[in-house]
Amino acid sequence: MIWLANATLVLHALIVIFIVGGLIAIWSGAAFRRNWARNRAFRRAHIFAIAIVAALAVAGIPCPLTVLEDQLRAGAPGAQGFVQRWVGACLYWDLPGWAFTLAYVAFLLAVVVTWRRIPPDA
Repeated sequence: MIWLANATLVLHALIVIFIVGGLIAIWSGAAFRRNWARNRAFRRAHIFAIAIVAALAVAGIPCPLTVLEDQLRAGAPGAQGFVQRWVGACLYWDLPGWAFTLAYVAFLLAVVVTWRRIPPDA
């Protein structure tokens, strides 16, 4: 099951990259007048993803991917692999829960403001 836990961790990292990198891509794409920065399907998926993260945090519900990974790793012996160690270090910071909730809601607000300032195509 350790391979499934690692796959869950990588999926989690890819979602984080999509959310954070997506906003950066929208800003840079709009600055260089690239049409894909206003792609409605991409923009909807992006705002939906961060809205789910923020809603879960505000509701006090732990991230389902983190819970799944923890369950898959429970009782799994052995040292961490390269991917697990580095991706885990990037994803899991030792901060209080309210700090993450504040960050997720602030990021959602940045995405909403971006949606209004750089609206997607109709």
